[in-house]
Amino acid sequence: QVQLQESGPGLVKPSQTLSLVCTVSGGSITADYYYWSWIRQPPGKGLEWIGYIGASGTSYYNPSLKNRSSLSRDTSKNQFTLQLSSLTPEDTAVYYCAQGVMAAVGISWGQGTQVTVSS
Repeated sequence: QVQLQESGPGLVKPSQTLSLVCTVSGGSITADYYYWSWIRQPPGKGLEWIGYIGASGTSYYNPSLKNRSSLSRDTSKNQFTLQLSSLTPEDTAVYYCAQGVMAAVGISWGQGTQVTVSS
């Protein structure tokens, strides 16, 4: 069974860059057919997909966040990373990493990590 665990700072300042790491166990991030997403949920709002990185390493982004987001991976550590720049308080949210296959974006989820953007 695949397990995912997010890690990163809980509090960041406006204009800074957020860096979150998702560590995957029980399965390889290079396994065929799977892709690995970052998703967030601002307080009182629904889920928002940020982007994903596929088994080959190719990444795809939500157009609304594409200019500020970047996904990468470290296959030796079985981790993938989100960087989100030019933060504002509107980026405050619980951030999740998830495993997807085909049209199912989240067949496995991390527990989520709270990120607050505040000076």
